[in-house]
Amino acid sequence: MIYDNQRSRPAPSAVSSPIRQFYPAFLIAWIFCLLFYFAQYALRSAPGIMMPELTQAFTLNALGVSSLVGLYYYTYSLFALVAGALLDRYGAKYVIPAGVAMLAVGSTLFGAGLVTSAECGRLLQGAGGAFAFTGAVYLATHGFPARYLATAIGFTQCFGMLGGSAGQLLVAPLIHGPISWQQFWFYSGIAILVIAVLMLLVTPASTNEPTATKTSFWSMFAPYKTVLSNPQSYLCGIAAGLLFLPTTIGDMIWGVAFLRDGWHLGYSEAVLRTTMVPLGWVIGCPILGYLADHLGRRKPVLIAGAVVMLIATLAILYLPPETLPPYLAGFMLGFGSGAAMIPYTMIKELNPDRVKGSATGAINFLVFTLSALTAPLYGWLLSDISHGIMTLAVFQQAGAAGVGGIVIAIILSCFIRETGSSVKPCPPVSKEV
Repeated sequence: MIYDNQRSRPAPSAVSSPIRQFYPAFLIAWIFCLLFYFAQYALRSAPGIMMPELTQAFTLNALGVSSLVGLYYYTYSLFALVAGALLDRYGAKYVIPAGVAMLAVGSTLFGAGLVTSAECGRLLQGAGGAFAFTGAVYLATHGFPARYLATAIGFTQCFGMLGGSAGQLLVAPLIHGPISWQQFWFYSGIAILVIAVLMLLVTPASTNEPTATKTSFWSMFAPYKTVLSNPQSYLCGIAAGLLFLPTTIGDMIWGVAFLRDGWHLGYSEAVLRTTMVPLGWVIGCPILGYLADHLGRRKPVLIAGAVVMLIATLAILYLPPETLPPYLAGFMLGFGSGAAMIPYTMIKELNPDRVKGSATGAINFLVFTLSALTAPLYGWLLSDISHGIMTLAVFQQAGAAGVGGIVIAIILSCFIRETGSSVKPCPPVSKEV
């Protein structure tokens, strides 16, 4: 350690630096949290490729299965608010491993084969999964220098979507080969529990405890009052939520069923085509984010991505699969849906600096509340139209609702205030709650 000779204490240059450095302990914990995020996305998308098995095992119709799978989003949206507040108050040491453990228990319960246990399991999966992205961002913020933070967060999101792709591409041959669908959930729970233990061991202890003990528990939710009283926050959340629906509901729940029962594709081909959506998301998210930064404008890129989604969705619904090159439409749908992350940046820029963490929790809450409400509604719409027989016409009629959602998202995006660097800054938002 360098000492100041006159004052016999550490020289200022030795104890602080204007350029923050890497912190290996947080980086190691971040890497394990990436595995958590990967697993969370894989379990979120896995039910989409086992819809026939779930329908038979639980003796449910389209509405029942959609409602069961959609339970994930109810607790995910609620705990999106809780996760950020708990991390700010208590740190990551115990909070993130607790989220991983909930995901592990939820996976095991879902594979038990009983409707009640599956419902509880899906709710636990959503509650635990809410800690994955927020936890990874928290650890990256503490582990990376500021100049690498955006890259780290972008890589985090891409890794999660790779899990979404794996939840369809890799799980399909597993449950129709060496293991049953129940064993998949059981083994997944064990693997995720190992991640929870490892995270508990490697994650640095909290430095927030002195502050946490001086304030009431409910005070940690106070910043949400600022975020949720700003009308622009709702525009960001609803627009992003509508752009997420074609992936969270359309692809991850009903994509394989649509391609098999609607266009009569083989199971393996249907799985491959649905995996193109999250793969396109992996590539589209960083590219569209870079364009928004490079142009200094968020709204044109957001709207352009939504238009690409709209065209791809129409092609998937109404053009025969052989019309376009294989996998192109699914990839373009995923690529365009990468624009759904742009409102996550905008909501932070539209709210005061002191509530930026809560802004992330708020938009997650709005986005996945919309998914939670839409999943059973879409299942009800399919059941009402189909009368038990799924056909191409049924999926096309129900899919029109998704097309309308994208159009509404485009319209709402026009009313979000531009926050890009090329626009003259607006007067700062009041910091008074």
